[in-house]
Amino acid sequence: MKRSLSFGDRRELLLVVAGTCLIAGTYGLVRLAYGLFLPDISASVAMSTAVAGYVASAASAAYCLGALAAVVVDHRPRTLVVAAVTTASGGALAMAMSDGLALLAPAVVVASAGAGLASPGLVAVVARGVAAPRTAAAQATVNAGTGPGLVAAGLLALALPDWRAAFVASAVVTAAAGAGVLLLDRRGQARPAEEVADEQATGGLRWMLALRVPAAGALLLGAATAATWTYGRTQVAATGAGSTETVLAWIALGVGGTATVLTARRLGALPPARAWLLTALVVAVATAGLASTTAPLLLLVLACGAFGWGFVAASSALIAWAGDLVADRAAAGTSVLFVALVLGQAAGAAAAGALAGRIGLPPVFLLAAGVAVLAAACCATRFRDTATTVRMDATMGS
Repeated sequence: MKRSLSFGDRRELLLVVAGTCLIAGTYGLVRLAYGLFLPDISASVAMSTAVAGYVASAASAAYCLGALAAVVVDHRPRTLVVAAVTTASGGALAMAMSDGLALLAPAVVVASAGAGLASPGLVAVVARGVAAPRTAAAQATVNAGTGPGLVAAGLLALALPDWRAAFVASAVVTAAAGAGVLLLDRRGQARPAEEVADEQATGGLRWMLALRVPAAGALLLGAATAATWTYGRTQVAATGAGSTETVLAWIALGVGGTATVLTARRLGALPPARAWLLTALVVAVATAGLASTTAPLLLLVLACGAFGWGFVAASSALIAWAGDLVADRAAAGTSVLFVALVLGQAAGAAAAGALAGRIGLPPVFLLAAGVAVLAAACCATRFRDTATTVRMDATMGS
């Protein structure tokens, strides 16, 4: 009989859909939408460019704290999902209700923590809710939710004149998605507290050291992508594009990220290091393409789409890489790698801002592309380690 569902049963499919919507909400509609709506927000609360940057930096720190907190309670994924919904939706509503910087700034910071909590929580929920042969594809699909979230945020920016209404809608979508995840979650046996404490006390350093190669790659790729996330719309506008056209370029980022759903199975079939090499190189090429101020708008929009695909697919590769290296702590491993990615973004944004005033944005984008190539090269260490292991096994066998 022909199968009509992509996943094993209807419950699995609905869980993947709900998880994808939760990522779309916490990332695309809440965390990253701050940058999209920043011009309108600044006009409403009289926030200077410098202050806006400080708020963004604090939001990145909150994301990292949320992800690090997930390392401590990675054995309680439902708690992580509840915390993600509470912070993201609550923060978005507080942003919508703020009439000054005193409420807006902490609201943005709290809302950003939701994304840091959501990813590791969903890794564990999907792992126990989807059968093993389909888990990798399910994880990649859920992680691709950032793309639809970016598209939805862009459409809201075009359709709604009030950014406050957009954040109210974002809060509602995020809360509904979180409720769906909790209803569809298959509760498993939680690990005993003694086992968790013993693992954290004696094995923590070892499993974190196992992630050193992908963590280095994530840090570099985060730094490389910061130029596009921070100054991408500014760079497109430098070509003469209007406000609507720059929003469409932002939507193209989301379309590219969404397209990773179509490539998830094929990409998931690759070893994580190879998938990382491919996706990081796509980011490098796309970033270099955005460096031109004379390129036609269509080419820049295509570069944005390629960047969106590369970034989201690369983060999916990080999830698979964590599962490959620390299978028993995949959720915590994902948290560590995503923290490295966001720390890289924070450092990259600061460096890009400092360099842009001296050498201009086009050279900054070219430098960022070079850093993305270095990020891709990190997988070479993994290939070398694998080759060494194969040679040692062959020698012992002979």
